[in-house]
Amino acid sequence: MTQPLLHIDNLSIGFTQQGDSREVVSGLSLKIEAGETLALVGESGSGKSVSALSVLRLLPAPPVVYPQGDILFHGQSLLHADEQTLRGIRGNKIAMIFQEPMVSLNPLHTLEKQLYEVLSLHRGMRKEAARGVMLDCLDRTGIRNAAKRLTDYPHQLSGGERQRVMIAMALLTRPELLIADEPTTALDVTVQAQILQLLRELREELNMSLLFITHNLSIVKKLADNVAVMQNGRCVEQNSASALFCAPQHRYTQRLLNSEPSGDPVPLTPGSAPLLNVENLSVAFPVRKGLLRRVVAQNTVLKAISFSLRPGEALGLVGESGSGKSTTGLALLRLIASQGTILFDGHPLHLWNRRQMLPVRPRMQVVFQDPNSALNPRLSVLQIIEEGLRVHRPDLRAAQREEEVISAMQEVGLDPETRHRYPASFSGGQRQRIAIARALILKPELIILDEPTSSLDRTVQAQILALLKGLQEKHRLAYIFISHDLEVVRALCHQVIVLRQGEVVEQGDCQRVFNAPAQDYTRQLLALR
Repeated sequence: MTQPLLHIDNLSIGFTQQGDSREVVSGLSLKIEAGETLALVGESGSGKSVSALSVLRLLPAPPVVYPQGDILFHGQSLLHADEQTLRGIRGNKIAMIFQEPMVSLNPLHTLEKQLYEVLSLHRGMRKEAARGVMLDCLDRTGIRNAAKRLTDYPHQLSGGERQRVMIAMALLTRPELLIADEPTTALDVTVQAQILQLLRELREELNMSLLFITHNLSIVKKLADNVAVMQNGRCVEQNSASALFCAPQHRYTQRLLNSEPSGDPVPLTPGSAPLLNVENLSVAFPVRKGLLRRVVAQNTVLKAISFSLRPGEALGLVGESGSGKSTTGLALLRLIASQGTILFDGHPLHLWNRRQMLPVRPRMQVVFQDPNSALNPRLSVLQIIEEGLRVHRPDLRAAQREEEVISAMQEVGLDPETRHRYPASFSGGQRQRIAIARALILKPELIILDEPTSSLDRTVQAQILALLKGLQEKHRLAYIFISHDLEVVRALCHQVIVLRQGEVVEQGDCQRVFNAPAQDYTRQLLALR
């Protein structure tokens, strides 16, 4: 009998702090054969990412400890391997795609420099030969105009484009095992389909194995051979994908499968006046060249978008990565320059400067796409959530601010006892909930939600959607909901705008667009759900 490519054998993982040890993964056993895809699913904080990071010993020891078990690659122990052996395996034989690309990419280096570094270190390629390999890999992962994008820095890419660059970087080394930690979280459905097809092709071409960590069960159904379900640090069920989806055995697995977004948007109050009116909103960035960096052209990324939004109403912005969804949100908040008219409660925001905007800021809040880069790692959760109160309500005493923070944390499903911890000690989904609590604490009238549920598993996503609907109904909150998850948009939004390359493809009542799309592109998006 041949040994598996990767064997996680009765592994337990703990963290030590001031002499105490807390176990976060208990008795985990998994096997991955050559050419096989194993999906690891479960809620945020269930131990998925910690287990994956332990395969390459990427967690600092201390505080991490392994009380029992082992991780074997080709029968060789990785937990007891020396650093030199691990360096030969990391990136070469086992590559990893991390969950948050903005943190993983170096903000000071161009894409070309970062991609070339991988090929130079792991495959010994010279720059001339490496360029063709880099362009081919970027093109295969869906980056448009790859040759021009090589000189870009990470901040010049959308969230989905950064994720695709991370995927390209991991695939450059042609590894035996690819560990993918939520690799399609920030991707729209069209690019998601491209990436899944690319992973299937590479698996066949290289006989590559895949450990795929995700909360998106529709992806698991399309890609995985076998599935392992984790809850509270334990593997509660393992089976082939077909058997698990047809007849889940564990109650928790059944709950996961029954957590797809559903329901209708909150009913609107008839006859209410618009809170937000937007006419011909456009955004263009200057293209600079030459020694003096003169402006030689304008790169238009958003073209003449118009809509109105009433109190208690939700507008969904959908489209591919780079289509202008997040740019629209930033322009409405006056965080980037734009042309066109923005009227908020009758106030002409498009004419206002930074100082004039200050009194309106508490009424317009935002939840950004990447919670890890949006949260200050040096502040505790209490300090992060209360920051808006410190700025906009300086009359509140410290005890009152803390009470408000406790209430906001409870609303988004976080344990208030964790308010003195720092963001690094929370899972990706928990960090997103911290970001939502920070936006809610000022009780705004409009919240711009930029992919707020993209990093959340289905069960928590359902909780967050229920929370957003409850707050919307109670306080008549208006939402601009930026997402690539069409089922979530349908469950929450009253109207929808479909964007492609900065232009409005289709716009109208959400149910009408979903049930009878008028444009081919919209039909294509809906077909890929």
